[in-house]
Amino acid sequence: MKIIHYCQHVLGMSHFFRSLEIAKALDKEEVLFVAGGERPNQPLPPNVEYRQLPGLCMNENFGGLMPTEEGRELEEVKTERSATLFKIFEEEKPDVFLIELFPFGRKAFRFELLPVLDAVKEGRFGDVKVVCSLRDILVERNDGGKHEARVVKYLNKYFDLLLIHADPKIAALDETFQAFKQIEIPCEYTGFAARKPAENKRDKIRADLEVSADEKLLIASAGGGKVGGPLMQATLESFIRLNSEKCRLLMLSGPFLDDDKYAALCATAKPYKNITIQRFASDFTDLLTAGDAMISMAGYNTCMDILTSCIPSAVFPFAQNHEQRMRAERLAKYIPLKILDSTDMLIMTTAISDLLGQNRNRSDHGINLKGANKSADLIRNLRKI
Repeated sequence: MKIIHYCQHVLGMSHFFRSLEIAKALDKEEVLFVAGGERPNQPLPPNVEYRQLPGLCMNENFGGLMPTEEGRELEEVKTERSATLFKIFEEEKPDVFLIELFPFGRKAFRFELLPVLDAVKEGRFGDVKVVCSLRDILVERNDGGKHEARVVKYLNKYFDLLLIHADPKIAALDETFQAFKQIEIPCEYTGFAARKPAENKRDKIRADLEVSADEKLLIASAGGGKVGGPLMQATLESFIRLNSEKCRLLMLSGPFLDDDKYAALCATAKPYKNITIQRFASDFTDLLTAGDAMISMAGYNTCMDILTSCIPSAVFPFAQNHEQRMRAERLAKYIPLKILDSTDMLIMTTAISDLLGQNRNRSDHGINLKGANKSADLIRNLRKI
């Protein structure tokens, strides 16, 4: 089976890594992973061929699309992307078109998606099944229901299946999408699509990081990095004030953190031998098994990594919308999870000390984390119908 998997991340990296986890689960299939954001330095599984569209992204205020390549015009990039995506379909004629988030989000990318979906519906590429791959919680909209009406219209017209990557006891789609009952295509909860850390690597990773047996390792992560700068700065300054010789800090700023902000973090940390700052770690989930505590944002992937690694954690939800806070508050009912707010940023030393004093969380939280495998099974079964 040949699958074109379309994923467009514009701010963070959760969309990319969740999609990649599903592509891994489709290990017996040929997956063309078509992406249009900046590519993280992450190895791909053997069944996945990466196709890069000319890059587009948004700023942290969601102020509209802009090219990732300096000097390019937006309309020029959009025209090239649309032609490239359509050509891929003409040449590859896939069995399945798997689209991450759209039509629930990524409205700005209708210019390239709708021409392909119209052509699929007309049968120009053969018998192609269209599947929407959707996260747990949607961003709020205040437009009188226009967005939801448009979503339902596109789903019922173009799509064959909706996969909801959530455990409904944590987050059910109808909580953040009021028109759920108007969806006519099959809708399946898959469980959360979570990355799994490697087993029995804690000692080796700690040795590689030169963390001794009597030291505590705090990991701080900003996800993609575009909106995590203030959290990283507060964590770094608080860790320095903590002044503990038995603690080490590994900070992952995110690959998309502004260069000047990254340089400022590095300059602040330079005098301290127990602080390491990197932009990105491809083995992030493995690192968490070697850490003793983590401070991070509350994106989808990071929260799943907390669940799979069982690391004591504090999260600072993105304030622009309710998605991250809602997810964190729901998960905090099942695991010990400190949710930070703006006042906590002033007293981070207390939060860090509390975290480093905790034991590792229990793994029997009962939350369904098998979403990638179930998604793969449902996609395969769709072709058998």
